[in-house]
Amino acid sequence: MEAGNQTPVTEFVLEGLSNTRELPSLFFLLYLFTLLGNALTLLTVLCDPRLHALPMYCFLDACLSSVAVPKILAGLAGPGGRTISFGGCAVQVYAFHFLASTECFLYTVMAYDRFLAICHPLRYTVVMSGRACMGLAAGTWLTGSLCATIHTTLTFRLPYCGPNRVEYFVCDIPSVLKLACADTAANKVVILANIGVVAAGCFLLICISYAYIASAVLKIHTAQGRLRAFSTCSAHLSLVLLFYAPLLFVYVRSYSSHVSDGAVAVFYTMFTPLLNPFIYTLRNKEMKKALRRLAYGSVLSQNGTKS
Repeated sequence: MEAGNQTPVTEFVLEGLSNTRELPSLFFLLYLFTLLGNALTLLTVLCDPRLHALPMYCFLDACLSSVAVPKILAGLAGPGGRTISFGGCAVQVYAFHFLASTECFLYTVMAYDRFLAICHPLRYTVVMSGRACMGLAAGTWLTGSLCATIHTTLTFRLPYCGPNRVEYFVCDIPSVLKLACADTAANKVVILANIGVVAAGCFLLICISYAYIASAVLKIHTAQGRLRAFSTCSAHLSLVLLFYAPLLFVYVRSYSSHVSDGAVAVFYTMFTPLLNPFIYTLRNKEMKKALRRLAYGSVLSQNGTKS
């Protein structure tokens, strides 16, 4: 689209999701349960010192859902809720890709953690020292911020002069680039290459880690030992599949319009953050014990207050 003499866009209108006008209560309940589930997981981790080394992706999941879902609910409440300023759209793109990229790197670090724990248990405490964990955590956040900055800068340096209707329920790169008043071919190549390198690179490292883990587990002589080793990885594997499957579906087909893309994106932004704490809790014995201790302590404190 050529810029011409048209007025620059100062706000966008999100088209939202089709056939969802009667579902605001359902989306609100899903979002509420997402916040409660992730908050309970984080509270349990903070209250039990033995769990402080556990992954803190629950915070990222809740934040990632919060980037999109409140705007979805506002859009379902009325037409005015679908409007977002130019700056707000840029912030939403940055926040979404910052959190998604950071979570992508975090899952890769978690795979490396499982690799060390199973393949090199005697070296685990030395390699994964407190300083190393802090460095890895800082690296995931900084790299995620860098990726998001690249995506946002490439997208919003272009001129936008109308139309301003985004054919999606949030501001995301493919849907926003369609509205640019300039050639976006270079942007699409760079952005897809960036996303491909990050996602494919992280997924490849995760696969390599689990190839070594599978080899080590198969060398364990007892079935009980193999089952115990696999159980330490099952939650992480489930989360990786929930994270990558919708991501690949949406962005491999990112520049073609499909109704199913919206449904998959909703699953990615709403159902995955909702399911993650339950998957992690049900598949982690330490977490289940900590939840019981937390619930038992709450009951004791209430009884003590009454007496």
